[in-house]
Amino acid sequence: MIFFLVLGGFDQPEQRVELEFWGVFDDPAALDETISVFRQANPLINVRYVPFPFEEYEKAVIDALASGRGPDIWMIQNTWLPKHKDKLAPLDQNDKALNYKLFNFQQNFVDVAEADLIDNGQIYALPVYVDTLALYYNKDLLNSAGISQAPKNWDEFNEAVRALTKKDSRGNIEKAGAAIGAARNINRSTDILMLLMMQSGAEMVDRQRNEAAFANPVGFQPVGEVALEYYTDFANPVKTVYTWNDKLFYSIDAFVTERTAMMFNYSHHIQTLRAKAPRLNFGVALMPQPKDASVRADYANYFAPAVSAASKNKAAAWKFLTYLASREGSLSYLNKSLRPAARRDLIDFQKTDPDLGVFAKQSLTSRSWYQVDSGAIEKIFADMIEDVVFRRATAPEALRAAEDKVTVLMQRR
Repeated sequence: MIFFLVLGGFDQPEQRVELEFWGVFDDPAALDETISVFRQANPLINVRYVPFPFEEYEKAVIDALASGRGPDIWMIQNTWLPKHKDKLAPLDQNDKALNYKLFNFQQNFVDVAEADLIDNGQIYALPVYVDTLALYYNKDLLNSAGISQAPKNWDEFNEAVRALTKKDSRGNIEKAGAAIGAARNINRSTDILMLLMMQSGAEMVDRQRNEAAFANPVGFQPVGEVALEYYTDFANPVKTVYTWNDKLFYSIDAFVTERTAMMFNYSHHIQTLRAKAPRLNFGVALMPQPKDASVRADYANYFAPAVSAASKNKAAAWKFLTYLASREGSLSYLNKSLRPAARRDLIDFQKTDPDLGVFAKQSLTSRSWYQVDSGAIEKIFADMIEDVVFRRATAPEALRAAEDKVTVLMQRR
């Protein structure tokens, strides 16, 4: 299916329009130039960007919209459309009064954006960047273990974990090979597990999007169960890949202090690590894949700007968004925010970037899945991991219980 989106100039408003744009993770300086250039071409439209802490953001938006004082534009996480679609105004592609230049959504943006941001032919948000999980590794620790390069597949990853994990005489972990296996002391642990399930071929939900399906076998193979067992084996003391437990430092802190040799995370943590440990000798590699996999699968996690259904200036808001998502508008933002591009015509420029190259390549193969409430699902997946790790349930039991809980969420909507 081909979607066309319109770019270019609206008829200018007759009166000054003030747009409030709420977001998360971005400093206002990342958008200053884009807003300034847009303002030069549209002097009657002013855009004010307001950043929020992530922990407060979603509730702040919901409360503000409920009280009638919300933003005109707000960033939605890529899985939020099912949960917040009623609060968003889709792009009106049939308004003949809008003087736009048509362009092909699929041609311009990576595939995952279409799956996440378009519903029933309606465009609800425009991507500016797409981030993905990648493998962070400590170069010095890998060199010392005789590992010449970061593992490319999960078999190589297993070997690297065994070689890098150091234990004392009582079996206590002194240095972890990788931050993987547990839930709440590993940053984005549930994203890692979800990716493993998707790489294994699990269907996360049924085709009608009425029920969760990640516990169902595929071709008579219990792929979801295998993925869960594989993930939790790294926190199982009887397994040869045992490398992590709930008593270890939080994964990012463990990596910074060289208590773990590898972790999985998103691009923005490059700057986090450099700020916390300027001398840390680390690299970033492509996310491992199943051995002999013919198609890559990477995990997407990003925010995209959308227009509020409650905005009194929807046309002007969409005008700004189409500029922000354009090549010119997004290039300025990406250069300042240091994020991987969502536009295909900018990915080639980033592929050779020493920091963003890995993430730029992975955006083309990134995936997500339909989640009616990502926050609730994240908790369900974390509980599932802990049920297995703490032996409260077997992997099949924990997986089926988690699937049932996600299905209940889906059927409430």
